[in-house]
Amino acid sequence: MLLGGVGSGTVESPEPPRGYALPESMLASMGLRLMAMFVALAVSAVGCSSSGTTPTLGELDGVASRPIPTSGVLGTSVADISLPDAANGGEPMSFVGPDGGVLVVYFGYTFCPDVCPTTLSDLRAALGDLGDDADRVKVAMATIDPVRDTDDVITGYLRSFIEDGHPLRTTDDAELQAAAGGFGVEYSVIEGVDGNVEVAHSAFLFAVDESGVIRAVWPFGVEPQTITTELRELLGVGSTNS
Repeated sequence: MLLGGVGSGTVESPEPPRGYALPESMLASMGLRLMAMFVALAVSAVGCSSSGTTPTLGELDGVASRPIPTSGVLGTSVADISLPDAANGGEPMSFVGPDGGVLVVYFGYTFCPDVCPTTLSDLRAALGDLGDDADRVKVAMATIDPVRDTDDVITGYLRSFIEDGHPLRTTDDAELQAAAGGFGVEYSVIEGVDGNVEVAHSAFLFAVDESGVIRAVWPFGVEPQTITTELRELLGVGSTNS
């Protein structure tokens, strides 16, 4: 799901969706990948309304003049949100893309058995197909399980997929909840009496432009080629590498 190209301007921020937190145990079999994609797409449509006006981003560029949905997180600004960068001494990292580029954001955890590694593998493949234009895309992963995902753990995990990725981690639950809520992400981490940890979370990738506006949302299971195509559109580059 894509909204416009990279640019700057004032955007009306719709309310984030209330996403269903999909338990990892439901996705233990990779044969359910397609089913998960349909679930994620259905989640993104929750709360849609046919009333009211639809704002546009006309002052950005031709591509960005597409209508913004009246609900969901497309068109929402997350520029005022930040989390500590575990690979940079805990310095706050704002959810803003680089100049002329895009920041791809993911909320997950390193003990994730299938959804997170599959998502990051697909993103790595999509960036590989971008060629040199991948240099204009930054990637950040925020852990929703900071107790087990120490700074070293989340850094090593993310960079095993994305070499220059930004691993984000906070032990302040209120700070994490606020950051996740800005993207419409829901999660839960519950330790049972037997010591087993049960985790559930919304499984989306988000593309944020240089002004901190969410331009695209990709559910779990989307094909890497789709991500590549939409990143090219956001970056304003051709459909093929020269």
